[in-house]
Amino acid sequence: MNADGDGGAIVLRSERELDRLREAGAIQCEVLDALGAAVAAGVTTGELDALAERLIRQAGAVPTFKGYHGFPAAICASVNDEVVHGIPDRRRLRAGDIVSCDVGVTLDGFIGDGARTYAVEPVDAETRRLLEVTQASLAAGIAAARVGARVGDIGHAVQSLVEAAGFSVVRDYCGHGVGTSMHEPPQVPNHGRPGRGPRLRPGMVLAIEPMVNAGGFRVRVGRNRWTVLTQDGARSAHFEHTVAIGSDGPRILTAPRTKAAGVT
Repeated sequence: MNADGDGGAIVLRSERELDRLREAGAIQCEVLDALGAAVAAGVTTGELDALAERLIRQAGAVPTFKGYHGFPAAICASVNDEVVHGIPDRRRLRAGDIVSCDVGVTLDGFIGDGARTYAVEPVDAETRRLLEVTQASLAAGIAAARVGARVGDIGHAVQSLVEAAGFSVVRDYCGHGVGTSMHEPPQVPNHGRPGRGPRLRPGMVLAIEPMVNAGGFRVRVGRNRWTVLTQDGARSAHFEHTVAIGSDGPRILTAPRTKAAGVT
């Protein structure tokens, strides 16, 4: 069933489809757990990518990002001032770095999309606060994703928390619908005014993904035409979950298997 929304038809998923999305999301969560355990000084982002792809394929799934519009890797690995779409390579992580790992998993045509930013310990207090605020802003955005609210309420919740902490939200990139395609309607900005945008209805599935900069919100695209960096060189963090709009509240689909069935 479809609902008309900005940017095209918004798909409302059945419970059976949500169950399949939970399975993909559970694999995605397990891969992010493994990446978090592997992040350390001396590890290359290419090694993280190889680990993720091996785990995804061992689970009977495929890496959603690999080959998507020509993207060359299984994950995005964005370090320090890189916001999103970092291409894994031979670069070695160093103590004090942060690395955002964005992972997409496709299982039988259904997609789980999520991201976390990891610290390569030890990191300074301001970097740690950036990660904490970004993660809290994701939680605020998810809490706003309730039946009857609008997409703008999600962005407003994220923006309000981030800016109150003295950080900024990226404007040029945003969250999105997700299901059987990587990017589906509607777009889900991390800023905006409440009460604007498509109304949230049961069965909608959204990738909510705050990208938060320690400095200004402006970004630029690097020479490889993929990697997005902060314009002022400040650090950036990125956290993301795939979330279903449920009649009983938002349900995180990229959660551990023991929690995926009804997180509110």
